[in-house]
Amino acid sequence: MITPILLCGGSGTRLWPLSRKSYPKQFVPLVGETTLFQASALRLSGAGFAAPMVLTNSDFRFIVTEQLAEAGIDPGAILIEPAGRNTAPAVLAAALWLRARDPDGLMLVAPSDHVVPDAAAFRAAVAAAEPAARAGQLVTFGIKPDRAETGYGYLELDGDPGDFSPKVIGLKRFVEKPDLATAEDMLASGQFLWNAGIFLFSVQAIIAAFEAHAPDLMVPVQGAVDKGEPDLGFLRLDPAAWDGAADISIDYAVMERAENLAVVPYAGGWSDLGGWDAVWRESGPDGDGIVTQGRATAIECSNSLLRSEDDGLEVVGIGLKDVIAVAMPDAVLVADASRAQEVKKAVAALKAKSARQAEAFPKDHRPWGWFESLVVGERFQVKRIHVHPGAALSLQSHHHRSEHWIVVEGTAKVTVDDKIQLVSENQSVYIPLGAVHRMENPGKVPMVLIEVQTGSYLGEDDIIRYEDIYARK
Repeated sequence: MITPILLCGGSGTRLWPLSRKSYPKQFVPLVGETTLFQASALRLSGAGFAAPMVLTNSDFRFIVTEQLAEAGIDPGAILIEPAGRNTAPAVLAAALWLRARDPDGLMLVAPSDHVVPDAAAFRAAVAAAEPAARAGQLVTFGIKPDRAETGYGYLELDGDPGDFSPKVIGLKRFVEKPDLATAEDMLASGQFLWNAGIFLFSVQAIIAAFEAHAPDLMVPVQGAVDKGEPDLGFLRLDPAAWDGAADISIDYAVMERAENLAVVPYAGGWSDLGGWDAVWRESGPDGDGIVTQGRATAIECSNSLLRSEDDGLEVVGIGLKDVIAVAMPDAVLVADASRAQEVKKAVAALKAKSARQAEAFPKDHRPWGWFESLVVGERFQVKRIHVHPGAALSLQSHHHRSEHWIVVEGTAKVTVDDKIQLVSENQSVYIPLGAVHRMENPGKVPMVLIEVQTGSYLGEDDIIRYEDIYARK
């Protein structure tokens, strides 16, 4: 069996404001109905594939399980990284975990935020790579370039790609992101592929490669796995050991030094959605080069992307050319399409002035569902809270605020001190300051309520938890 290893970290700043540190692009349906993460998991499932292993951080662990469940996929191990350390320690941790369970198995390492429209064609490329991987080669997948792209690294082939059909070819070298002239020369030569950052290798081969080329990673990462703590079905890698691992990519740590390398060309559609220009391209512009999403209208525009992420917000463009406009409930991006790669400058500027929109998503996702602030005043706040079927918030109390809950969809099971009651649609309940309380959704459909908070301090840290089914402190 091939075990997919889905790398699920990153902040996705080039797709702000839709992608943010608290809810990055892999969890968003940027192209199509499913999220990039769900599409990646579905693409690497079925005959010949084991349950996917996911490496992510603590903040995303419940989003991962929720989205896999929505896609109908039972996950394998979910490893929680205590801190971001790039791809080399993550891949090594996955390999060491697998060695104790499937030492002769294969690992297919893939980012979880790429677009690959033809899943069957990609699986055919994986099948072509499998014999070489079982023979001990480290196989990467290279994308047939269709333009002189300066935003990707390249792979130089040590052989004739022919018609670029899936087959194993020797890999001569990795090439860093080139300037435009170099990219044009490489495109014209026909001997270069885009580096997709996707790999297939055996557990034994990749561990041997780390031992040979990045031995300094072995002790800290092995320690992080061995001392990892189970937590509600996740494995939390040991923070102290993990801190000793270098922050380095698998390309730099292993691939650029190894000699047992091979590449399989892939000529199908692919994008890492590295900017809004890529989203525009993958979304299928019409004859005028227009892409609209949500409540967006383009009037006499050309080569532009107009996107609204709020059902109550209309985005209208008149006479626009080469413009990207993306509207969220709390932030709007308007940019020249040719400067799409500079969107991360906006994030840096907002962080410099401590704007919440720089990193925080309008919806705050929790293990039980999500909430969003509708109105915020000096001594009050109004929230919409969405609770998944069967989910429950922690048993808690507050020092500085009281709350009023009005159920607008579904039924809530509400605990206030010693009293437990069912609250249905259009009913409400008052939570006095200091009362020990909890809300649960005992039903089969989502439960939605409006919460009105009043008090001297309304911060999310004014919570004393007594019980929590998600083991939060």
